[in-house]
Amino acid sequence: MAVTGERTADGGAADGVRSPDAHWLERLDQAVAVANVPSLLMVLVQLTGETRWLEPPYQPLRGRGLGDNDTGGLPEDVQGEIRRAAAAAIADWRGGRPVALAEPSESLLVKMLSAAMSEEVPPEYGPMLADEARAGLASPEEASVPFGAAAFPTVPEGLCAVVIGAGVGGLCAAVNLRAAGIPYVVLERNDTVGGTWLENSYPGAGVDTPNHLYSFSFAPFEWRRYFSLRDELHNYLEHVSREFEVRPNIRFGCEVVSAIYHEPSQSWRVDYRDPAGALQQVTANLLISAVGAFNPPRPPDIPGVDDFTGDCYHTARWPADAELDGRRVGVVGTGASAMQLVPQIADRVAELTVFQRSPQWAAPFEQFRKEVPEPVQFLLNEVPLYRTWYRMRLGWTFNDRIHPALQKDPEWEHPARAVNAQNDAFRRFFTRYVQDELGERTDLMDAVLPTYPPYGKRILLDNGWFAAMCRDNVTLVPEAAAGVAGNRVRTASGGEHELDVLILATGFDVSRFVSTYEVRGRSGQTLREAWHDDDGRAYLGCTVPDFPNFFTLYGPNLQAGHGGSLMFFLEAQMTYVMGLVRQMVDDGIGAIELRQEVCEAYNARLDELHESMIWTHPGMETYYRNTKGRVVVPTPLRVIDFWSLTRQAELEHYRVEPASV
Repeated sequence: MAVTGERTADGGAADGVRSPDAHWLERLDQAVAVANVPSLLMVLVQLTGETRWLEPPYQPLRGRGLGDNDTGGLPEDVQGEIRRAAAAAIADWRGGRPVALAEPSESLLVKMLSAAMSEEVPPEYGPMLADEARAGLASPEEASVPFGAAAFPTVPEGLCAVVIGAGVGGLCAAVNLRAAGIPYVVLERNDTVGGTWLENSYPGAGVDTPNHLYSFSFAPFEWRRYFSLRDELHNYLEHVSREFEVRPNIRFGCEVVSAIYHEPSQSWRVDYRDPAGALQQVTANLLISAVGAFNPPRPPDIPGVDDFTGDCYHTARWPADAELDGRRVGVVGTGASAMQLVPQIADRVAELTVFQRSPQWAAPFEQFRKEVPEPVQFLLNEVPLYRTWYRMRLGWTFNDRIHPALQKDPEWEHPARAVNAQNDAFRRFFTRYVQDELGERTDLMDAVLPTYPPYGKRILLDNGWFAAMCRDNVTLVPEAAAGVAGNRVRTASGGEHELDVLILATGFDVSRFVSTYEVRGRSGQTLREAWHDDDGRAYLGCTVPDFPNFFTLYGPNLQAGHGGSLMFFLEAQMTYVMGLVRQMVDDGIGAIELRQEVCEAYNARLDELHESMIWTHPGMETYYRNTKGRVVVPTPLRVIDFWSLTRQAELEHYRVEPASV
């Protein structure tokens, strides 16, 4: 059934507007027939200017869980009407008809997203939605320039930057610097780009944020899956490095040893070892650390683990020749990497033993391994407005939507199991899901169901974990590994398990930011000393007193523990950094250093907000907290809060020095 409406015999639209060729229209028919209805509705409103599509009977019903709600919960006849009207409007637009609402007002955008999600979106999101919506109608040239990174009118002679790391953050920084016309070099210890998505190659490694959100706003990509595995994610970052021509500025195989600030020249001296191991130096006015947080791997504190007589390795150091088939394999840990790994290897090994210190909450994963259909891919590629609205809906689903569920309610009567009524509803939902997944294996329920409130630790997506626990060759040991002797792992209760392979899925040293090299500031103090080892404090996770012209991406209190895309936060940080640098250039400033009182006030605010949030809930452990119990990894701020704080860089927050002659 065609859904593009009536056309004239020569292929033109019925209203006389010249239509695209028949093949394109046929592909459009196929795409719109399977497209996401709530997203199509918003495209239809913008193309036609008819806001009646936001009202019943067309307004979608609210979806459940984290799925796309492709049908909008609407009857088939209503869906058909929407699809036909959307296809006709897209064809007319393709034929030359102007977009009726090229720049919807902020209030209308809020109303549109509220209708698309069938829930109220607060008015304060209007400016951020407007920013996102503009990208949907920007030219390819405009869309490929990061916000705030347009070419500087002039770049002072000698101004340059060093970026450490060519992972997600380093590439974001490089693209921004190149767009602004600022000379830069990226130092990367590996042989190619990718960072986390290069180093983590274990079976099942992938992203738990949808790809169309876990990607740079300025660099869309033709994703094969909605949630990609490691290889496709790495391919994306390789694509970005080439598409934006930053690769020639990356020095591969170069591991940074130290960075020292030189006050007279207002510059940083960076020492690094080149691929031959020789010590080299480079100096620059600006230093951007993009080494990330999931680095380096954290070995478990298990006596004897280094002397295990079989094969033993961390998931982040997965050997290319790993042999698992038909062997007795043990996995230490039940976090994100374990949840991805275990279902992938369970059918290959003879026996699989999982050592679990504590269970994890996991949400249903409706689009697990689901490929993006070719017709939908066509729509995403050919209709930027559709891609924009699909992304904006994902943003609301995965960003601030659950933030209220993480707030402690002092009047709530059951704080041991949940922090508020909404959080308790999540507990019931997730519990029912686990029960359904276990089926007849009710004997596993006590072992796999957490006792702490949902979202108290990083929420995971179920990649088949609970189904794997039900396999005959899988044994879940609900206690920590306490020691290793030979090829045997002993648990806290004294049980022993003989293994051929021991896999350490124990995560990373996340709370010790910028730990792979030494940074020494104006006073001579190192960053590690300033942060008292694992008590990092920065403004916007980005700048630190006593360290002029130094910016760290993915620094303290930057991760969105309640949801959101890391890409978004990195882009926001670079928008802020480029705003500062632009002011430095305009005003002849040579050095800026964050004021101590600004840093203290910001972190005091974060600590206060954290006290009312779930991650300070007693009775549980999480890598979000440091050895002193302070929450240092996630931000308590909503996505909209962080976006607002990074739009405009306030120079009065800094000690400012004129450029030295």
